[in-house]
Amino acid sequence: MKVQADNLGKKFVREWIFRKLDLELNSAERLAILGSNGSGKSTLLQVLSGYQIQTEGSISYTVQGKPLTQEELFRHISIATPYMELVEELSLPELIQFQGSFKPFLPGIKLHEIPALLQLEKTAAKEIRFFSSGMKQRVKLGLAILSDTSLLLLDEPCSNLDRIGIAWYHSMIKLYGKDRTIIVCSNHQIDEYEFCERHLVVEDFKNSKVAV
Repeated sequence: MKVQADNLGKKFVREWIFRKLDLELNSAERLAILGSNGSGKSTLLQVLSGYQIQTEGSISYTVQGKPLTQEELFRHISIATPYMELVEELSLPELIQFQGSFKPFLPGIKLHEIPALLQLEKTAAKEIRFFSSGMKQRVKLGLAILSDTSLLLLDEPCSNLDRIGIAWYHSMIKLYGKDRTIIVCSNHQIDEYEFCERHLVVEDFKNSKVAV
């Protein structure tokens, strides 16, 4: 997916979170949105995902040369964020089946194989509410990465992951992130975005116009 933003800005009440942001992200490029806590990087990601509407400017999305409408966008985007809620009353297989009912997984991925891909097969029978924070983060990341989408959005993906979990995250991106456009939000934690060739610092877009 190609993403293009022109003169993008988002304001809450009288405060501009970011403004005058131009971005052209080509298909299969990888971008890290960097900033300190509270800088607005998560807000920018939500605007780019279509979850929030920008105050000014425009965003367009193109897949294989075809422009996408806002109604079509959700089919092409998967996202994982720390604030995203899981259906905690479901077991992992039930959650996977639920997810697959409205967004298909990558070709060749079988539903019964996913718990093992998440390295959670031993606890798959438990309800999600009994998972640790690190296990829940693996579920969020895994469902996003394994979804058959052309744009993958990850907000602070290494939150609650230990060293083994971070290594798992890197392997998942390497195996299943090929030929996909990826945007990662991070507060400068290099483990989260070391595979991104482009960087955008949110604080640079408070007042000045900068092209990325």
